[in-house]
Amino acid sequence: MPASAPPPLPLLKRVPPGLWTALVWVAATVQPIVEYVLMPPRQQYSLSHPRDGLDSFTARALLALAFLVVLTGSALLRRRTAPAFGLVLVGTVISSVAWRQNEVLPLPFLGVDVALCYVAATRTRRTAIAAAAGALGVLAGYLALRWIKGEESGTSSEPFIALTVVIAWLVGNSVHQARAHTAELHARAAAQAVTAERLRIARDMHDTVAHSIGIIALQAGAAARVVETQPAKAREAMVTVELVGRETLAGLRRLLGALRQADREEEPAHRDQGPTGRDRGRAPAPSRPADGLGDLERLAATTTAAGVRVEVWWRGRRRPLPADIDLAAFRIVQEAVTNVVRHSAADRCEVAVEYREDELVVEVVDRGKSRTHTESTGHTATASGGFGLVGMRERVALLDGRFTAGPRAGSGFRVAARLPLPTVAGTEPAATAGAR
Repeated sequence: MPASAPPPLPLLKRVPPGLWTALVWVAATVQPIVEYVLMPPRQQYSLSHPRDGLDSFTARALLALAFLVVLTGSALLRRRTAPAFGLVLVGTVISSVAWRQNEVLPLPFLGVDVALCYVAATRTRRTAIAAAAGALGVLAGYLALRWIKGEESGTSSEPFIALTVVIAWLVGNSVHQARAHTAELHARAAAQAVTAERLRIARDMHDTVAHSIGIIALQAGAAARVVETQPAKAREAMVTVELVGRETLAGLRRLLGALRQADREEEPAHRDQGPTGRDRGRAPAPSRPADGLGDLERLAATTTAAGVRVEVWWRGRRRPLPADIDLAAFRIVQEAVTNVVRHSAADRCEVAVEYREDELVVEVVDRGKSRTHTESTGHTATASGGFGLVGMRERVALLDGRFTAGPRAGSGFRVAARLPLPTVAGTEPAATAGAR
C-alpha cells in the first residue's frame, strides 16, 4: 500500500522556471533604471546606462516592448520552451537597443542564462544545443559588428557573458543526465521485478502441474487395475484423468501464451509507496505451500493475530477453480494484505471474493490514513523500493484479467482483480457460501 502523502517540495523548487527567468531579468533591468535615472544625480555614472538614455519616447517604447516580450517568453517557457527562449533572448537584445548600446547588457543576460538552464535540463540535447548556439551567436554578432565598424576598444564583455552561457548549459545538461539515469534505474528495477514475479508464477505453475500429473498417474493406475472387475470405477477414474488433464492444459496454454508476449510494451508500473506510521513487518504467510483460496481463512486468522483484523466475505456460489486462477487469486490477496500490514496505518481490512458466471472478482480494501498512489510514466521511485503492485498486475495480466489499485475517496486504499473463468466441463457449481 502507498505511504502517506509526501511532504511538499521546498519553496525554491515550487517556483515555476518562467517565474525565475522573469524575476532575474526584471530585477537586472529595473536596478540600473532606479540607480542611474530615478535616483538623484551622484558622482557615479554608468556608460551602459546613461542618465539621458531613456529620455526619448522611442527608447521608452523599446524598453516597454522588451518587458512585454521577455514576460511573454517567461510565461510560455514551460509549455513552448524553444519559442519562449527565443522571446527572452530577443527581449534582452531590445533592452540593449533601448539604452542605445552597441553591446549586450551583462545583467539582463542572466535571465537568458536561467532560461537556457531550464531548456538544457528538460528538453533534448539538440534543442539545448540550438538554444545555447543562439545565445552565443547573438554575442558573437555584437562583437563582430563592433569590429567591422572599428568601434571595439578595451575589454569586451561578450566573452565573459559567453562563459555564463556555457556554465548555464552545463548545469542544465547535468540535471538532464541525472534525471535520465534515475529513470533508467527505475525502469530496470521494474523490469527485474516483473521477471522475478514471472519466475515465481512459473514455479507455482510447476508445482500445480506436478500435482496434476500425480493425480493423473494415480487415477490411471487405479483404472488399469479395476477395468475388468469394476468398469464403472474405471470409467470414473478416467473421467477424472480427462478433467484434470484438460484443466492443466488450459492453465499451461494461458500461461505460455502470455509469456510469449514478454517483449511487448510494458504498462506503466505501479509501485508500493514507503512505510507510513509504524512498520509492522510482513504479514504472516501460511506455513505450508498455498493451495489457493482454500488457505484464505487461515491467512486471515494469522494476519488478525499479527494485529490487523482481516474480514473475509464470500459472494456467489463457490465452486472449483482452475489451479492457476485459484493460486493467483490467493497470491493477490496475500500480497495486498501484506501491504496493508507493512505500509498502512489501518487496524483492519476487508477481503471480498465474488464468484460470477464468467469471472472471479477479488477485492481488498482498508481504511488507513489518507495516502497517495504514484503511477509513473517515468517509473517514479519509492521509499521502500517495493514492487508488490507490479507483481499483482503481472499475475492478472498473465491470466488475461483486469487489475486496479489506488486510493479510496477520503482515506484508505483498494486493490481489485477480475480473473476470467474458462468454461471447463465438469466444474459444477458447489453449494452457496455465506459471509464471514
